[in-house]
Amino acid sequence: MTVDLQAYPGPLGETVASLPLVDHHVHGALRASVDRPTFESMISEGPKAPSAGTQFDSQIGFAIRRWCAPLLDLDPHASADDYWERRCALGEDEVNRRLLRAAGTANYLIETGYLGDAVLTPAEHAEVAAADAREVVRLETVAEGLLQRVASGRAFVADYPSVLAEATRSAVGTKSIIAYRAGFDVDPGRPSDDDVAAAAERLLRSLGDEIRLDDPVLLRYLLWCGVDRGLPLQLHSGYGDPDLDLHRANPLLLMPWLRQVESTAVPVMLLHNYPYHREAGYLAQMFDNVYFDIGLGLNYAGSQSPQLIAESLEVAPFTKQLYSSDAWGPSELHFLGSLLWRRGMSRIVGMWVRDGDWSRGDAERVLRLVGHQNAERVYRL
Repeated sequence: MTVDLQAYPGPLGETVASLPLVDHHVHGALRASVDRPTFESMISEGPKAPSAGTQFDSQIGFAIRRWCAPLLDLDPHASADDYWERRCALGEDEVNRRLLRAAGTANYLIETGYLGDAVLTPAEHAEVAAADAREVVRLETVAEGLLQRVASGRAFVADYPSVLAEATRSAVGTKSIIAYRAGFDVDPGRPSDDDVAAAAERLLRSLGDEIRLDDPVLLRYLLWCGVDRGLPLQLHSGYGDPDLDLHRANPLLLMPWLRQVESTAVPVMLLHNYPYHREAGYLAQMFDNVYFDIGLGLNYAGSQSPQLIAESLEVAPFTKQLYSSDAWGPSELHFLGSLLWRRGMSRIVGMWVRDGDWSRGDAERVLRLVGHQNAERVYRL
């Protein structure tokens, strides 16, 4: 990655620019080109492009036009129409190659459970990005696949642990979207096999063309199976699309469950967290096995992302924080996740170094911890 001191101003600019990031929660880049309304819906958590105006009139839209445009041979702040025209002329393969390689991400931990056919596989993504990639397996996706094959709720209970073990044989972690499907304000205890079998039986009797596992009993069962598997367990928290009740995705609601899980020492990875990133930092301080990131929020905050970074560095130990882009689809999101994190860290931590609050050596050590070393340790890379 070329060091750009304009992009990363301050005393730490060169160090920040050269960090080999581990993106510990991310999805693949787009496999094929899409039309402009679809693209605009993909650079927002909203379900579609805005009816008034354009999604380019937002923090993330301005960030794309400022930072991605030069990589596509345009001037900074090129118009949205010029950007789109140039993007279409280059084609998705070339856009992916340029933006993914400019991100400077050394290792992608790719969660494959969401619309996997529309994006590159981990191996394909790694090849285009000239990086490494490992897989993170979504618990609900494995369960929904199994429910299509079993004949009874009892069979589901009996088979799921071994099916999960096979699905994660080469994976580095698991993930749950219980925040989307039920919220965190559910019974924290491990459900009985009888209750799980009954819930699975009810779902099997109502199966249609599409399986959506949203029964709280089943979701809790999957969560505890994830704990039993022993790999780092990722949990979506906070900001997300309208399928989510945001107030039920506050990670503080997990405290009763975290008290039960802490003794297992299984790492619990709180993802995204905005606007609850301070709450996530508190939990990372309180529980020895809790870690967090501010991915997703960085892209959508754009030029305001340094504020999120500063707030994320308030109370949590620096050994408990990780870098994530949570990019899915357009490779602009993979690139901007990296750039905005580097840019914000350079500005915020560089200010503390200039003010004499932090030594340069400590600052550089924290940059390495959050940028890649914590992920390498927790995921045993």
